[in-house]
Amino acid sequence: MQAVSVPVANITPTGTRLNQRLVLVVSADHSFRQRLTETLSGLRWQVREASSGAEAWSEAESAAPDAVIVDNWLPDLDSVEFLNDFRTQFPAVDLISASGTTNTEGPRGPHRQELLYALRCCQDTDTAAWNTAPSLEAPQAEKLPVIDVDEPAVGSKPLPVVEPRPAYAVPLASVRTEAQPLSGDPVLADRVPELIGVAPNMLEVSRRIRLVAPRLTPVLIEGPTGSGKELVAEALHRLSPRSRKPFVAINCAAIPEALLEAELFGHTRGAFTGAVQSRVGRIESADGGTLFLDEIGEMPLGLQSKLLRFVECGELQRVGDNETIKVDVRILAATHRPLAQHAAAGSFRSDLYYRLAVFLIRTPALAEHIQDLPVLVEHFLEKLGRETPVKKLDPNALNKLSAHGWPGNVRELAHVLERAVILAGDNPVLSTREIDFGLSVN
Repeated sequence: MQAVSVPVANITPTGTRLNQRLVLVVSADHSFRQRLTETLSGLRWQVREASSGAEAWSEAESAAPDAVIVDNWLPDLDSVEFLNDFRTQFPAVDLISASGTTNTEGPRGPHRQELLYALRCCQDTDTAAWNTAPSLEAPQAEKLPVIDVDEPAVGSKPLPVVEPRPAYAVPLASVRTEAQPLSGDPVLADRVPELIGVAPNMLEVSRRIRLVAPRLTPVLIEGPTGSGKELVAEALHRLSPRSRKPFVAINCAAIPEALLEAELFGHTRGAFTGAVQSRVGRIESADGGTLFLDEIGEMPLGLQSKLLRFVECGELQRVGDNETIKVDVRILAATHRPLAQHAAAGSFRSDLYYRLAVFLIRTPALAEHIQDLPVLVEHFLEKLGRETPVKKLDPNALNKLSAHGWPGNVRELAHVLERAVILAGDNPVLSTREIDFGLSVN
């Protein structure tokens, strides 16, 4: 990828910039980008934001930043490789990692002290961006120096003192209302970015993910429909050594029984009517990576025995083939059923159950962590507002949401809010009238 050289004095947010220092903030955490942007803007920096590594490359090519601050986890690229490649491609840019390391091989910009100060302010006020992923430090990096906030930055006025905020707590009344917008995302050290919420049972899910993710141990994820089981599986894959290999998901309840075996194991040409060519199955396509068997409790008993053989020896046979194929996958399974009870009753193979449930993770129903409703609402409204202005929530609408039983859990909440945003039209505030649980049209 060839960098485009653009005169620094000719760039603005829409194409030109008039003698103002430009920094690019790269992070998947919206609240972190927002906080750092506010701090840097107060120090007279122009700030551009990128939520992924690919977006950062595009911004850097078009805007020629003076400096780049990179979070320690990116959703699409490995942070360490990104830092190394970016340093090679843009050697003149002052590169700073948000994990607390800086670029020792490239240039040290004259205004680096201001950037480190802004970074330290964000670290002091919220741990969101710093503890959501393992530390990924660039090679030969220096530790973030301690900065005296009374010491003036190079070529600037003395830096203002920013008072640290207290630990963030989320009452229901603090969700985006017309009078009081919600800012910041409460994150504790163990929380996995994919899982929104800080209730103890949600933090326990994150803790168990981090414990087992680096291993090859099979994991069974149990929880009610719509509680985020696939998000847990994706987090386990992302945090595992297999993250660069395929993540293959298959819903065992969505495929007819007659086709499920061929879908899993593949088939040869002519193995059955309609098999006009050979096909690789989902298991084989996940070789080296992770296989996620969603709704494993719906798998027919006959097919469970064939899956058991693969789990035991790592070998499979395509339908219509006599040869065995060795496949290396890590198996994650999920179910909304009490699988242990089904195994005891004989409706699910107990030997397969014990091989799949080596490590168990349970995702709680939304009603069991209803205190997370405010941050979930904020998360979904921000997601729905990517193309249009973000809607706010009337306090009465929040009360209506908090009183609901949520049988469909987090998925139902996402759908209710999406429906409310559509019904609100151009109205920037969601009221109780737009909160429709699907039981009526009122």
